[in-house]
Amino acid sequence: MRHRDGTVADHRVLAALRACGRRPAVAAAARALSHGGEHAALWLAAGLTAAAADPPRRAGWLRATVLIGAAHLAGSAVKQVVRRPRPCAETYAPLVRTLGRHSFPSSHAGSAAAAAVAFTALHPPARNLAVPAAAAMCLSRLVVGVHYPSDVAAGALLGAATATAGRAWVRAATGSGGRAGATGATGGGRRG
Repeated sequence: MRHRDGTVADHRVLAALRACGRRPAVAAAARALSHGGEHAALWLAAGLTAAAADPPRRAGWLRATVLIGAAHLAGSAVKQVVRRPRPCAETYAPLVRTLGRHSFPSSHAGSAAAAAVAFTALHPPARNLAVPAAAAMCLSRLVVGVHYPSDVAAGALLGAATATAGRAWVRAATGSGGRAGATGATGGGRRG
């Protein structure tokens, strides 16, 4: 069964996760993540910070950051075509304001998944932080009540696909093939 604005399963999962937001600490964390994820800001800042802090892989981090921006833009473009309304504010009482009224796909989820894929492709140990942070970003959009689970899933798939398509381009920037330890003191990567 489908509603105009989501499936029955979408509504059940959203209601359960939105209820988690009644706890003050959960609500605060979800709000912080949602605000940090606006226009992919958290992920873009992380990529630029990594580029500044890791000169041997600087070009790779910058390319990964470009992929995050591309995933965000792709999600925003799809939103303008699909034009699915956000969950009903009267039903789900959102914890944050949104910049737009369309929800499919979640651009927050897209940029988060793109960051997890791109950062991990460049520096595999990054998965230990990037993957849980991306998952938390995705969940935050449900806890704050502004997306359906299918919006988040579609956004994450679009972001992951965007970054996967550019993975070789990111790795080629360092000449390392993305292997941890392939750059640095040994001079294995291009400096940039």
